Amino acid sequence: MVRPHLRLRPPQPPAPVRPAATVLLVRDGDAGLEVLMTRRSARASFAPGAYVFPGGAIDEADRDAAHDPALAWRPDQDETLRPALLAAVRESFEELGVLLARDAHGRWVDPATLAALDRHGPLLPQCRTHGLTLALDALWWLAHWITDRDLPKRFDVPFFIARMPPDQTPQADNREQFEPIWVAPGEALRRHAAGDFPMVYPTVRTLEYLQRYPDSAGLLDACAARQGPQWVSCPRAGWLRGQEARFMEHEPPFGELELTCPDGQLEHHLDWRHDAPVALTRHVQRLTAANAGPMTGPGTNSYLVGEAATGYMAIDPGPDDADHLRRLFEAAGGDLRAIVCTHSHPDHSPGAYPLQALCRAAGRPAPPVLGLPSAPTARAHSHFRPERALSDGERLVLSAADGGHRHTLRVLHTPGHAANHVCLVLEEDGLLFSGDHILNGSTTVIDPPDGDMDAYLASLRRLRAACDEHGIRYILPAHGHVLGDAPRAIERLLAHRLQREAKIARVLAEHPDGDLAVWVRHAYDDVPPHLWPVARRSLLAHLQRLDRARFDDAWMEDRP
Repeated sequence: MVRPHLRLRPPQPPAPVRPAATVLLVRDGDAGLEVLMTRRSARASFAPGAYVFPGGAIDEADRDAAHDPALAWRPDQDETLRPALLAAVRESFEELGVLLARDAHGRWVDPATLAALDRHGPLLPQCRTHGLTLALDALWWLAHWITDRDLPKRFDVPFFIARMPPDQTPQADNREQFEPIWVAPGEALRRHAAGDFPMVYPTVRTLEYLQRYPDSAGLLDACAARQGPQWVSCPRAGWLRGQEARFMEHEPPFGELELTCPDGQLEHHLDWRHDAPVALTRHVQRLTAANAGPMTGPGTNSYLVGEAATGYMAIDPGPDDADHLRRLFEAAGGDLRAIVCTHSHPDHSPGAYPLQALCRAAGRPAPPVLGLPSAPTARAHSHFRPERALSDGERLVLSAADGGHRHTLRVLHTPGHAANHVCLVLEEDGLLFSGDHILNGSTTVIDPPDGDMDAYLASLRRLRAACDEHGIRYILPAHGHVLGDAPRAIERLLAHRLQREAKIARVLAEHPDGDLAVWVRHAYDDVPPHLWPVARRSLLAHLQRLDRARFDDAWMEDRP
C-alpha cells in the first residue's frame, strides 16, 4: 500500500453509513417491463425531489422482529438479510400502500383487508390480527449499494426486487413520497437525460441494468439464479469535462480515484491532459503524450517516479515529441537519474535518447537509458538498444542524500506483448508499472513473431504472483487510467484471454476450412468490425498457441 505520507491528500474519514433497504416492484406493461417509482419530498434531507424506488432506514423493530412467525422467507435467503427484507416490505406499505403479504390460505392480501390496515401503525401486530404473513420470500436480492464516500449522508442499502402483488394500487403517503408512477426503465432514463425526471446515481445505474430485460420473468429468473446480488458497489466521484462524474468498481476511472482520493474526496480531475503532469501520489506523476489514436487510446503515459530529494526516474518517455519531452524534463526539475523503457515499440522508446540529450544540453548529468534490447523478431519500427540492459529481478534505487527517502523499482521481465517487455514494481508502495502488458479499458495486442501468447499468459501469472509477494494494489499502465484491485484485474484478464481462446477453438471446429478473415469474424463478433484487423494479430497468436498445444499432445501420445 502507498506510504501514507506520500498520499496526495490527508486522511478524511467518510461519514458513517446507515443501514437501509429498498424494493423495486415490477410488472409487465403493454410495452414490457415496468417498475414502480415515486417522487421524494422537496424538503427531504436526502435526494429531495428525486424519483426513487420505495425504501428507507432499517429500524430496531425490524431487527427485533427478524424471527417473527408472521414472516415468510425462503431457505436460501441469508438470515442476516431479514431485517432489511422486512424494512423493504414495511417501507413500501408505509410510503405507497403496497403490501407484500399473504393470508392463511397463501393468497395475496385482498383489497378489503388491506384497506383495514393502518399504514403508519406497527405492521407486524396488524398482520397477526388479520392472519397475514409478510411475504419476504417473494423478494430477490438485486443489488447492494453503499453511498459514495464524498457525501455527508450515507446509506448501506440492499436493493430487492419483487413482482407487484395483484389487485393493489399504489397510493403515495404525500408526506415523504408523491406521484407514484409505473415506468419502463428506458423511458425513465430518457426522461432523466432530458432533465425532467431527476434521479440519484444508484437509481440511474439500476435502471440501466433493468432495461436489458424485456419482461419481469427474465429479470426475476436472473436474480433467482444467483445466490447474492448482481453487483455490490460503493461508487467514487471525480471531475470530468467540468462536471461531477461517478464510477462503479468495474469502470476504468475507479482505481485512479481510489489511489488519488482514497477517502472519497471530490478533487481529482479525470480529463486527459497533454500539457501538464498529473500527480497520482506525491512521488509519482503521469504525463500523457499527445499521440492519441486507435492503438494508443488517449496517448502514451510517461511516468516520473521520485521527489526533489531523490531525483527522478522516467518510465516510458514515449515518442520523440519535443514538447512532451520538455514537459518531462521540467516536471523532474531537470534531475533525471534514469530513463527506463518498458519495451521497444515506437510509442514508448523513441523519446529516450532525445530526453537524455535534453538533460545534457541543460548542463545536467546524462541519465542512463535502460531497458532490454529489441529481439531479432521485432519489427523494423521497433528497433531499440538501451545503454545498459536490465536484468530480471534487479532493483533500481533512488535515495535521498540523508537516507530519509528511498524509492525502489524492481525489474520483472514480462515477454508476451513484446519479447523485450519489462514491468516495474515500486516496492515500497505496491505500485506496478505495467507498460503495455496490462492496459485499462482494452486488452493489449499480441503480434507475432515478437508477440507470443504463451509468454504473455505466463507473464500475467508471474505478475499475479508478484501482487502477493509485493502487496501490489494498483497498476499504472502505459495507456489509460490507473487500475485498482490489481490481483483481481489480472485474474479477470487471464480469464478473458482463456475464454477468447476457447471461443477460437470452437470457431475452428465449426469452420475447419475457414481462413483468418472467417475466423476473426466469428471469434471476435463481440468486437467492432473496424478493430478486426488488430484482433487478427492476437487471433494469430492464439492459433500458434493452440498449434503448440496440439503438437505437445501428439508428442506425448507418440512416446513409447
